[in-house]
Amino acid sequence: MTKRIKFFDTTLRDGEQSPGCSMNTKEKLLLAKQLEKMRVDVIEAGFAVASNSDFESIKIIANEIKDSTVAVFARAVKGDIDKAWEAVKGAAKPRLHTFIATSDIHMEYILKMAPEEVIRRAEEMVRYASSLCPEVEFSAEDATRSNPDFLAEIFDRVIEAGAKIINIPDTVGYITPDEYYNFIMDIRKKSKHLDKVEIAVHCHNDIGLAVANTLAAAKAGATQLECTVNGIGERAGNAALEELVMIMNVRQDQYGFISNINTKEIMKTSNLLASITGVGVQPNKAIVGANAFVHESGIHQHGVLNNPETYEIMKPESIGITTDNIVVGKHSGRHAFKDKIKSMGYELTQGEIDIAFEEFKKLADKKKEIYDKDIDAIITNRESKVEDKYKLVRFVINSGNTITTTASVVLNKDGIDIEGISFAEGPVDAAFSAIDKCLDIHVELEDYSIQSVTEGTDALGYSVVKLKYGNHRYTGRGTSINVVEASIKAYINAVNSIA
Repeated sequence: MTKRIKFFDTTLRDGEQSPGCSMNTKEKLLLAKQLEKMRVDVIEAGFAVASNSDFESIKIIANEIKDSTVAVFARAVKGDIDKAWEAVKGAAKPRLHTFIATSDIHMEYILKMAPEEVIRRAEEMVRYASSLCPEVEFSAEDATRSNPDFLAEIFDRVIEAGAKIINIPDTVGYITPDEYYNFIMDIRKKSKHLDKVEIAVHCHNDIGLAVANTLAAAKAGATQLECTVNGIGERAGNAALEELVMIMNVRQDQYGFISNINTKEIMKTSNLLASITGVGVQPNKAIVGANAFVHESGIHQHGVLNNPETYEIMKPESIGITTDNIVVGKHSGRHAFKDKIKSMGYELTQGEIDIAFEEFKKLADKKKEIYDKDIDAIITNRESKVEDKYKLVRFVINSGNTITTTASVVLNKDGIDIEGISFAEGPVDAAFSAIDKCLDIHVELEDYSIQSVTEGTDALGYSVVKLKYGNHRYTGRGTSINVVEASIKAYINAVNSIA
């Protein structure tokens, strides 16, 4: 007998809490729309009280998303719940997700509240949230280190107060699969009402068991699985959405679970998140890693050529991986380009197509072969681009192994050209220092990377720069065949995010 599983994606909330994974409003909306396209059941859009920008992002996402439920995280505090409801009330399907800690250590050292006080607070705040929103989820923070009898009592009280979904999270990634199964079954036996509502789980990966624990919980009766794309999240991250989905698909004989997820959107979603955050996926990562469907061993290659099922337990096409086909080039017209991006799953306005087409033609003049990944880079870089306060006018780099590198960079700010000149050991260092001299703010470079989008000496270079300004961190991206230009574009993009 099959059981339907709902996927609750918290990439925009818990995932964004990963160091270096912050996103601006435009990037969050872009990812939310892709999650909706992948048919995620619930999108947790953020923590409304965290900042004004979080609040505005949630509000915009709530007003745009139509097919998925939009959830907002809130402490069991009236002010948090009010702020969360104000942000999400415009959603077609809104949800308030409120939480309070339930383990002895958290109640004593974080909440400084007695157990009965915690129960009263939870009950009161769930009742209040239910008076505002038709769907309320309650989470017991650090549930897996909590007393099952206490959890059964607090769950019964909040269910009576109006909670429709009860989340039993492994907040610190402590439990093991067999323990988790027995733990949930024990609470179900002790509770009067838990089986009347939806049971959710949210697992962290501190000892590498997030996916295994989530599946064990599903076997114990959980029907909402909370996870993130690429497994990003606090500390070691969360259960990876793509792994859970494909385990359910490949091993349906063992689990009997089905979901609404469109698996052909998995790879695109993974790549989009990596592009937005600048945090790449390890090559040997399950499902979405670069090596996941690559065979180097001669024995493996021979087997796959004869029959892919000898070493591939799922088809690359099932997660949206297609072979790079050179179907557009410098002689391709606007209509062919429009058909190509449509076949790749992009839905752009005519204005966005026109801008992307011009970028494509510039690239085609410089590059012999255009691959799908090149087009992906053009479109995702354009879609996540922030408004430019600083614009690159020109740059000149003089470099060699017998001279000190010199960089001249000219930026336009508010219609005025500003030139910065700097000397350094290398071209990128010199260019970044020259840009700094054009700015009226002090920024600190925290991370820089450059990689090729495709193969070949004329491959498009993709650069990611992370800057620190005050107490905040900002990510910039840039693409170009010229790796120095890509690096400069990424640095300026990060600066514009600050501006």
